[in-house]
Amino acid sequence: MEMKLLQQIHSPEDLRSLNNQQLEELTEEIRETIVDTVSRNGGHLASNLGAVELTLAMHLEFQSPKDSFVWDVGHQVYTHKLLTGRYEQFHTLRQNGGLSGFPNPEESDHDTFAAGHSGASIAAGYGLSVAKGLEGDPSYTIAVIGDGSFTGGLVYEALNNAGHENTKLIVVLNDNEMSISPNVGSLAMYLAGIRTNPAYYGFKEEVRNTLQKLPVVGDAAVHAIVQIKKELKDRLYSSNMFEDMGFNYMGPIDGHDLRALRYAFQSCKFIDGPVLLHVMTQKGKGYLFAEKEPSRFHGIGSFNKVTGESPKSGTNFSAEFGKALCTFAEQDEHIVAITAAMSLGTGLKEFSERFPDRFFDVGIAEEFAVTFAGGMAKGGLIPVFAVYSTFLQRAYDEIVHDVAMQDQKVVLAVDRAGFVGDDGRSHQGIFDLAFLRTIPNSVIYSPSTYKGVGQFLYRALYDDGKVIAVRYPRGQQGYIPDDFNQNTYDDYTVLDGEEYYTGTKLESRKPDACLVTFGSLFPEAAKARDELKEEGYRVRIIKLNKVWPINPGAVEAALDCSRVFFYEEGAKSGGIGESYGYQLLQDNFEGDYRYIAVDNTFVHHAKQDALRAEFGIDAASMVRDVKGGDHESE
Repeated sequence: MEMKLLQQIHSPEDLRSLNNQQLEELTEEIRETIVDTVSRNGGHLASNLGAVELTLAMHLEFQSPKDSFVWDVGHQVYTHKLLTGRYEQFHTLRQNGGLSGFPNPEESDHDTFAAGHSGASIAAGYGLSVAKGLEGDPSYTIAVIGDGSFTGGLVYEALNNAGHENTKLIVVLNDNEMSISPNVGSLAMYLAGIRTNPAYYGFKEEVRNTLQKLPVVGDAAVHAIVQIKKELKDRLYSSNMFEDMGFNYMGPIDGHDLRALRYAFQSCKFIDGPVLLHVMTQKGKGYLFAEKEPSRFHGIGSFNKVTGESPKSGTNFSAEFGKALCTFAEQDEHIVAITAAMSLGTGLKEFSERFPDRFFDVGIAEEFAVTFAGGMAKGGLIPVFAVYSTFLQRAYDEIVHDVAMQDQKVVLAVDRAGFVGDDGRSHQGIFDLAFLRTIPNSVIYSPSTYKGVGQFLYRALYDDGKVIAVRYPRGQQGYIPDDFNQNTYDDYTVLDGEEYYTGTKLESRKPDACLVTFGSLFPEAAKARDELKEEGYRVRIIKLNKVWPINPGAVEAALDCSRVFFYEEGAKSGGIGESYGYQLLQDNFEGDYRYIAVDNTFVHHAKQDALRAEFGIDAASMVRDVKGGDHESE
């Protein structure tokens, strides 16, 4: 499609000169641009296609950035970015140095809050609206939240507080009947009841027809809107949960009807106090493949936009975890699996089909998932909670209080551990090691191979311990050297070949350097070792399999090295390398110890390989370190 209108939109103000026909054409251009860009760069497709008209209506009826848009999760902001002066940069979406796939205040004043995790927009929006009120700022705050986020408790805490405060807060409930996996639980059924109430469908045309006849200003309009709202409430929603919590409820309305959305937002402005506008949208709207498979097109890599097909990528760590768990569950009926709306992403689809009575999708509620697992453990089960590292952060208190302190064992299958890549700051899995190892009696495994995932998951299922994590990276297995024994269940592995060549055979000697690492960085260390070997260096690798607590033997294996380098794809403060260095000192190590990790920063979006190079933890950086080169992360 030739872009005619979108290229002319440099700010939301440019929208106001467009007529209704042009606005309809603009929605088509936006969808075409999103599909084209995501098909090349990957990203969140279905959620963005479903929010086009909603976002356009918001920018037409409010004045961003004066009026503040607060997006929940933020994976539906592509239209928002296109309408706020970022069309020319949109092709760089999720690329190194390009636009973020989420709201980012560093990119634009129109991005009020950074986002990436669900359930936070109402609380943040409420806080902002209170601040505006105290400062005498008459502008609006619009918090957009999906129905999938309503499985999280923070949403209700925010609604409970915000509903009784007279602020200019408008909460937009974007109801598409989906989170990442299909919605579950009583709230989903409650919303379905509102959507399918026959009284609504008999009354909605009457409301729309009346609204369309109203002027947008004036006492008559105010009076008429209030009467319509009162009649709607009395006839249909007298027991509406949102009204009971103090919100003025409007809806549900068609989220793809631009005129209806504009009228609804105009009506919101005439209502005193907080408003909840319930909007019905379709994930993947306008792109047939995403409409049919919204879960697959929620977060997707590059794909063929003509056929909707993704490149064949083979297996990955998540899939191998799922296979291993099914194998063990077949032999032990005490094993149960829990996910927080991520059954596909965490590799649990097969488990959910084979063992439906032992599979629990709790929705986007990580805190609940952990405490729920603690109760299961108390009852004699072996719960396995499969969760991305970034989302596990949300359940730290429950891990401490409801599992470890209760002396219960829960297995945490920590997916996407380390650099995640294109999703950026909110999704990088760099903090789990630092916070898990502070918990008494915790155990952490970090395999580097597909086979290792099954081996150390088995150990986790039947080891002693209170919190046992098996963490593994996003994507596929890296380089594994021939001299690595993949059949080991040991806490650590030492690779220390003694024959090195530079044309003539060298005598056995002490290592020139020792590389200590684990997980996703073991392949990097192995590649560095092989390259250095060709240049006559003798390099020992100490691979930690059980990274916490550290086996004393893994420290002793480095004591005869004059230089020890510890590489970690995680936060430096509180990381495993910090403890390893301390234990070296306790053992009277007299050599040089250098710890290279992510030092006091959030990690931006870029490919995993690019990030490893940037932070000095890839094979090339390791080679430079051993040969005496400096790197920026020191």
